[in-house]
Amino acid sequence: MNPLLQARGIRKVFLSGDGQPLEVLRGVELEVRRGEVVAVVGASGAGKSTLLHLLGALDRPSGGDIWLEGSRYADLDPRGLAELRNRRVGFVFQFHHLLREFSALENVMMPLLIAGVTDARARSRAEELLALVGLAGRMTHRPAQLSGGEQQRCAVARALVHDPRLVLADEPSGNLDHTNSERLHDLFFRLAREYETAVVMVTHNRQLAGRADRILWLEDGRLSLVTSVDAIP
Repeated sequence: MNPLLQARGIRKVFLSGDGQPLEVLRGVELEVRRGEVVAVVGASGAGKSTLLHLLGALDRPSGGDIWLEGSRYADLDPRGLAELRNRRVGFVFQFHHLLREFSALENVMMPLLIAGVTDARARSRAEELLALVGLAGRMTHRPAQLSGGEQQRCAVARALVHDPRLVLADEPSGNLDHTNSERLHDLFFRLAREYETAVVMVTHNRQLAGRADRILWLEDGRLSLVTSVDAIP
């Protein structure tokens, strides 16, 4: 089976405060297959979030190439990249970024409405996803009326509403207690197994990393395979 996501020789260089180049990623190589969960771990400041942004076409690499389902990011114009982000990639961040003036249902509907989907179809799909994440009885509640775990599960539903092939998660349970973290983690693995969604997640949670199909350590701008959670430095 061909990889869903491929990254070859990915480099990212920023300018530091004194104007000197700072190379954060130095030739990253990565392949992710459908239904696979990959955990990316590493010290703070190693470039994990930067890597996710590049994989999700939120930023362009300084060198190297990325493909998603055979589409090479470098071949896409801004409109093509926006369409790829909106239709084939789902993002889940540490902070849910829900729109506080809208209900859970309206928040999940929003990406589809922006894409031009009819209100009825967007509502039906949003209701389906909210039920999937265990929020069938909380659809009319606004974010302030939801617990932290419920807010984050609503954010997951929003990320999934357009049926993405790839979900990128950046410390998705970083602000949750143990019980809500476990529930969120279970959801990610269910997505991978039942829907063949590829999941790449950045995490400091060793228990979560230990459940992944692969653990990759990011250090000195490069990824290396970690054989087990006990081998994480």
